[in-house]
Amino acid sequence: MTFSEWLRERCEPEWTAVVTHPFAMAITTGTVPDDGLRRYLEQDFQFVDSFTALLGAAVASADTFEARVPYGRFLGQVATTEEKTYFHRALAELGGRADAPPEPVTAAFRQLMDEVRTSQDYLLIAAVLCVAEWCYLGWASRAVPPLPERFVHREWIELHEGAEFRAWVAFLRGELDRLGATLDEGRRLEVLGVFRRAVELERAFFDMAAAPN
Repeated sequence: MTFSEWLRERCEPEWTAVVTHPFAMAITTGTVPDDGLRRYLEQDFQFVDSFTALLGAAVASADTFEARVPYGRFLGQVATTEEKTYFHRALAELGGRADAPPEPVTAAFRQLMDEVRTSQDYLLIAAVLCVAEWCYLGWASRAVPPLPERFVHREWIELHEGAEFRAWVAFLRGELDRLGATLDEGRRLEVLGVFRRAVELERAFFDMAAAPN
C-alpha cells in the first residue's frame, strides 16, 4: 500500500462521505438548488487567495526542482485561466458575491492552509493540497455522461475531471508516496493528522453548502 493510499484508508468513512456527498452528487446531475450552489461557490471562492499562497509555499519548500515545476504551472492556471473566470461567470449567473463573508468552516479551512503554509513543511503542504484536489476528483469523476447542460454545473465538473486534472492529482499523490516511503511512525502520524483534518473540513464544507440558508 502506498503512503497516499494508507492516508486515505485511515480517513474512512469520512473520505467516502466526501466523494459521495449528496450535495456533490447533485452538482454532477445538475439538480443542486441555485441557492445552495450560490452559497457553495461564494464560499469556495474565499479559498482562492489562501490556496494560491499554499501553492507558492509548495514551490518554495519542495525538495527538488522536478517537484517545483508542476506546482508553478498549476499556480499560473489558478491565477490566470478558466477557474478564476468560471467563478466570476457563475457568481454573476447565480446572483452571488465574490466578497461574501466566510462561514465558520471556510475560516477553519483557510486557517489550516495558512498554518501549513507558514510552517514551510513541504510534506504537510503537499498533504493538504492532495486532499483538496483528490477529493474533488473523487466526486467529479462520478459524473455520468451526458453532463448537465447548464454551465454552472458542467464546467465545475470539467474543471475537476479529465486527463490534465487526473495527472495533477497523480503528481500530488506521488509526492506523498515518495516522501512517505521512509518516514518513521511519528512523522507518518503527524502527516495523517493534517490529512484527516483536511478531509473532515471537506465534509463539513459540503454539509454547510447543503444546509438550509
